[in-house]
Amino acid sequence: MSEIKVPAMGESITEGTVSRWLVKEGDAVNQGDVLLELETDKVNIEISAEESGVLEKILRQEGDTVEIGEAIGIIAVGAGAASAPASPAASDAAPEPKKQAPAPQAVAPAPTAPEVSEAGVKAASPAARKLARERGIELDQVQSKDPIGRVYQEDVKNHGSQTAAPAAQAPSKPSAPSAPAPSASTYAKPVERQRMTRRRATIAKRLVEAQQTAAMLTTFNEVDMTAIMDVRKRRKDKFKEKHDIGLGFMSFFTKAVVGALKKFPMINAEIDGEDIILKKYYDIGIAVSAKEGLVVPVVRDADRLSFAEIERSIADLASKARTNTLALSDLQGGTFTITNGGTFGSLLSTPILNTPQVGILGMHNIQLRPVAIDAERMENRPMMYIALSYDHRIIDGADAVRFLVTIKELLEDPESLLIEG
Repeated sequence: MSEIKVPAMGESITEGTVSRWLVKEGDAVNQGDVLLELETDKVNIEISAEESGVLEKILRQEGDTVEIGEAIGIIAVGAGAASAPASPAASDAAPEPKKQAPAPQAVAPAPTAPEVSEAGVKAASPAARKLARERGIELDQVQSKDPIGRVYQEDVKNHGSQTAAPAAQAPSKPSAPSAPAPSASTYAKPVERQRMTRRRATIAKRLVEAQQTAAMLTTFNEVDMTAIMDVRKRRKDKFKEKHDIGLGFMSFFTKAVVGALKKFPMINAEIDGEDIILKKYYDIGIAVSAKEGLVVPVVRDADRLSFAEIERSIADLASKARTNTLALSDLQGGTFTITNGGTFGSLLSTPILNTPQVGILGMHNIQLRPVAIDAERMENRPMMYIALSYDHRIIDGADAVRFLVTIKELLEDPESLLIEG
């Protein structure tokens, strides 16, 4: 027998969700065959068979949360595993009932044995045990939603919220079942209930955490895009011919951000307890909207890249994001983020920090608006609102405003980007 285990996927990833099984119980598999897809909060990965044989048992179903190192299936190694019932040997009779009766519980005894006490304490994941210790919760008091009784971090969180107000617990119990009740009994009109994907749930959690933990504030300005649009109009054909990539707006904004970060290094930092980590490199995250949710791949060492290299890097990362082929290394270690809501028509927004970063720049739609050139002249100019959300704990308002003004000045004088960026 060979267990199919969840592989290690990086220090920051401790669990994932079984997205879908590509094979069924009883299917023959060869070494290297893809067995299932696993969804994490950052990337999706494929898990392949380490040995050839027959998929004897699926231990974790689609939608189940699994942890690193956990067994999620069993492969009967070798071609003979599928033909055990036809074997004439008397010794084959004993293993057969094992496959039929105890097989569904094959995983439960192994991890739970060292954790079960005489009082019947349930098995628990490492994350659940840690959270329970921190909150002073006894694991045998926690109700598990897992079919085999294993306690997960979410179970401990739910238990903590239920016991936070013991006096109100008794009257609140009758109303608890009403939440997960079928939609027909809850809503007067037809609805569809969908479970959040792991990535969407993680995005939701982190955005809320960013607002709860950071002293977030947003400042705004607007940029006259006339000069950049003129450069692009004059240079785009030669640029495309020479570099085989289009000259977009993102390279200009990336260069402008790098130039401004050099002048205001605190915005290229992060908070670690009571320390400030000032980063001496410029890895710029570019927010990309993908089918599974927003991801922020990182353009490494943007200060050392040419316009063409930045455009090519962004195009490659965006393509990976949309085809779900981003690696963990593509997403880790950014120092500042740029998000462009203008591609969807957004005129103005307040972007939320991509923690632990302390600054994020929001780009918006370009609109032709009347602008006062001097006291007597008005002209229609292509204008864009830009927004900087920042962590007021370490960034003063004056520096945030000056940072955004610096970006505005650099963008309105594109030649300066060759020097400052």
